[in-house]
Amino acid sequence: MRETTVTRGDIVLHVRIDGVDDPAAPTVVFANSLGTNLHLWDPVMDMLPKGIRYIRWDKRGHGQSSVPAGPYTMGQLVGDAEAVCDALNVRDCVFVGLSVGGMIAQGLAVKRMDIVRALVLSNTGAKIGTPAIWADRIAAVKAQGLEAMADGVMQRWFGPEFYGTPAMQPWQQMLIDTPIEGYTGVCAAISGTDFFTPTSGLRLPTLGIAGSDDKATPPDLVRETVDLIPGSSFQLIRRTGHLPCGEKPEEYAQILTDFFVRTGTVPNAA
Repeated sequence: MRETTVTRGDIVLHVRIDGVDDPAAPTVVFANSLGTNLHLWDPVMDMLPKGIRYIRWDKRGHGQSSVPAGPYTMGQLVGDAEAVCDALNVRDCVFVGLSVGGMIAQGLAVKRMDIVRALVLSNTGAKIGTPAIWADRIAAVKAQGLEAMADGVMQRWFGPEFYGTPAMQPWQQMLIDTPIEGYTGVCAAISGTDFFTPTSGLRLPTLGIAGSDDKATPPDLVRETVDLIPGSSFQLIRRTGHLPCGEKPEEYAQILTDFFVRTGTVPNAA
């Protein structure tokens, strides 16, 4: 494991590399969701195949990355992903994005076909919510803070079997620890994004993953999005919400591993 930073303009992005720290190795890049940091992926990392370079970073306004003044645009978030990939010589990667990370994945795949060879679009959409919904969310967070909203977010993030258990508490704390400016800045970026047309032009191996109890990006939205890309596949993880990698990491890791094998990222699941 190695932690490093990538500077883009006046912001510094916190990056972590696991597995094989070699640009020549097959590479998987992960992009996390609104209100989480790169540790979103911790539960699955040890279950994934060896021999691969795994790259994660904290979005602007999240984790240990810079918190520039908002609002942010999706173009900025995609540009940050591009900067991380270019700094680490990433080419022909599998890009795994969850929620807004899945929007970043779509945007980067459209912009840089040399970087992205295959996509995993997890708990995401080509368009998520409406501008009015996001405006209300931004106003509420600025007025009340994230702690006041945390319980409602947890109910969207997790299925009924996981919600309210001690295992949920670190996730709730991760949300509460997110800087307000970063959270609302990314909300604005999601609000202004509609990728239905550009995503429909993509032609690359794509897997959609949804949680049956996801109230933020329901399974139908995920399926509708991946169906824009010919030849895509879809996996439903039952009794999970918006963050199935946290609720059912074994099942999630197996789905990813199978996709890595299918796309030739690893020769087998060993």
